[in-house]
This record gives sequence, structure tokens and C-alpha cells, in this order.
Amino acid sequence: MYWEKETETMPGDRLEELQLARLKKSVEKASASVFYGELFKKTGLDSNGIKSLEDITKIPLTTKDDLREHWPYGFLAVSKDELVRMHSSSGTTGRATVIFHTLDDINEWTNIVARSMYMTGMRRSDVFQNMMTYALFTGGLGFHYGAEKLGALVIPIGAGNSKRQIQLMQDFQTTAIHVIPSYALHLSSVFEEVGVDPKRDTQLRIAFLGAEPHSEKTREKIEEFYGVKAYNSYGLSEMDGPGVAFECQYQNGMHIWEDNFIVEIIDPDTLEPVPDGEEGELVLTTLLRDGMPILRYRTKDLTRIIPGPCECGRTHARIERIKGRTDDMLILKGVNIFPIQIEKKLMDVPGVGTNFLIILERKGFNDHMTVRVEVQKEFFSGDLKQLENLRRRIVEELKSDILITPKVELVEPGSLPKSEGKAVRVIDNREE
Repeated sequence: MYWEKETETMPGDRLEELQLARLKKSVEKASASVFYGELFKKTGLDSNGIKSLEDITKIPLTTKDDLREHWPYGFLAVSKDELVRMHSSSGTTGRATVIFHTLDDINEWTNIVARSMYMTGMRRSDVFQNMMTYALFTGGLGFHYGAEKLGALVIPIGAGNSKRQIQLMQDFQTTAIHVIPSYALHLSSVFEEVGVDPKRDTQLRIAFLGAEPHSEKTREKIEEFYGVKAYNSYGLSEMDGPGVAFECQYQNGMHIWEDNFIVEIIDPDTLEPVPDGEEGELVLTTLLRDGMPILRYRTKDLTRIIPGPCECGRTHARIERIKGRTDDMLILKGVNIFPIQIEKKLMDVPGVGTNFLIILERKGFNDHMTVRVEVQKEFFSGDLKQLENLRRRIVEELKSDILITPKVELVEPGSLPKSEGKAVRVIDNREE
């Protein structure tokens, strides 16, 4: 049941003592970097100023812009000859960010990924098919190393090539997969196209979902189609990658490994902490990173700490599934909207397919939203009234949640663009 029982079930007071000792070391290590060295000189802070975990608030918040502005080595806390790997973001929203790892960093990261996978019931007898992108993206290699440490047979196929994915699942009796939720939904249509039933014709039992926010309804669709238990995972390259937080077998929130990270939830506007149970922005601090420690990093991800103990017996805090990102928020006619709100409503409507696209446009002085939705093929069989009734229902369902009335266009399955990486859910054509 436990990969490291003593660590995973450590009493709260002992866990806090461990965190405090590691926080002091992290502050000391970070001071060797250009960024934190200069910051600590300005603020007069050093590891001696950290007397309790509450003192973490003395440390200014770190942002993605800080990482970009100090590209490439401004956060490096060791000499370059101690590094064994780097990972980088895509840079699609600006200059890329880069993260460096020593061998010890890789080993610590690998261990918490193995711990996470073991927690869900994966064992060395499993065959693990990694359907995530490799290379500079952390998701592929992070899970790959974790599964190998656990002792499973790893098939490193990467993303895309759907028919081959299915063939490998059958030929090698794959039992566990790592996949982006939107791609898992797309792959379901390929299973149907080639006449393979994953419940009947494969040995799949576990799916690890990550890399993009998704609703509970999306998880349920994946579990129902594939006949698996689908586990939500959370990670970001600035904090290593996958394995930062993970669901246990009870699937009631994701355990954040507090021996590796300090978790805070803050109000994104006031930057003040919010009580447990209240939603806010996730802020994380690395505790076991030598090459590039990062303190109080603003993830931009919105979630909350789930109060109370978990049935699994693990004492590490749980966070709710990520609602979205503060920088993913759409503002339309003064209303704040997150794409995941729209996904959640769509997945509740019978007949809706696996893909949708939000298009924002400005006409005159008014903003308009169009939601294109793939629906099941039978709705295009000739009964236009049935199609119109479905469209009206979707409009009303969305209006009840996002408080504005979008234009809804229904399209045939497979007609919207697909991506092997994170799904593109929003096209904003509004002029600045």
C-alpha cells in the first residue's frame, strides 16, 4: 500500500519539523544563485531568519517573469559541471523558462513519481505505456524514470500515432498508460474506428491523466470507455514536473508530497494566505532541489486545500483538482470565465462528443463568444429539430453557469482541430 510508509504517514508535527529544517537549507542553497543572492541582500534575509514555517512569508514571491528575465543561469545555485539535465517550457506565451537538475535532483524527483504510481496500485508486474511527449517537456521523462524505478516494463512511445498506440496496447498487454485527457478522448474514436474495445481487447486497468486541467465528467468518460481507474496527477516543470501531487486510490483530492514541497494557497489579488478549504492560487517551494531551488513560486494554478484526513492514511495535504489558471481566465462582458467551466457543462449533456472550441471575437464595442461542439454523428442524420433541440439545451446549460449567452455551433465528430499535446480550447480573435 505504501512506497515509503514512514514518510507518507508521518505525523503532522514531525512533518513540519522536517519541512522547517529543509526550508532553512533551501534558503541557504538558493542564496548561491544570482537571483536570490541579490534578493536576499536587498531584503536582509538569510536562513537564520527562518525560525518557523510561518517565516516563509518573509521571502518575496517568485514569478515566471523572474525566471524569464534571468535566463538562462540566473537561478543556478551550483556550478554547471554538477548538472546532468535541463528541461524547458515551450515559450509559447513568451520567453521560455529553463530548469536545471543535478543527479540528486533527478533521483529525488524519480522517487516521488514512483511513490505516486505505487500509491495508485501500480506494481513491477505492470506494463506501462507512456503516451506523453518526451524531450524538453517534463511529463514524458518524469513518468518514464518513475515507472522504471518502480520496476515496471516501460513502452516509451510518446505522443500521437494513435493506431500504433492501440496495436502496442494489444501486443504487449499494456496495463497502465500516461495520457493527456483530451488525447484519451480523441483516442476513443480511433478505437471505435479500428473496431477494438479497450475493455474487451486490452488489459488496461490504470490511466494517469495530466498536463491539462479536466473536469470530473471527463475523468468519468475516460474510465467508462477504457474500463480503467483514471488518476489525476499534477506537476509543473518549475517544481520538477509530474509527481508534485497525485491522487491515491480513493480519488478524493491529490496528495502534495510535503517532504519535497511547502504548499501555500494565496488570494491572487491581495497575495495574502487564505484559510484551508478556500480557493486561491497555489504557491510552492522546493525543499530537496540542489541545482535550482525555487522559493514561493506563483504557479498561477487555482485550487484549494481539502481539509481533514484522507481514508488512505497518508498525512500529506490534499489539493482539489486544478480549476484553471489565473492567466487562463477569460473576461467577457465583465464576467470571469474559465474554459474548464464550459467543459464541465458540455460533458453533462448527452450526445456531446469529445472535443470543443471557444472562439472570442469583438464586433464593434461588444465581445462575443462562439462555442463549437462536436456531437454524435446520429444528430446529423436528417432530423433538424433534434439537432436544434440539442443546440438550445447546450446554450441554456452554459448560460446557467457562465451567466452570458454564447453562440453554439454543433459540428460533426472529428471536424475540430486536434493536438497531440495540450488541447487548444480557446481562440481569441479580439483586437487588443
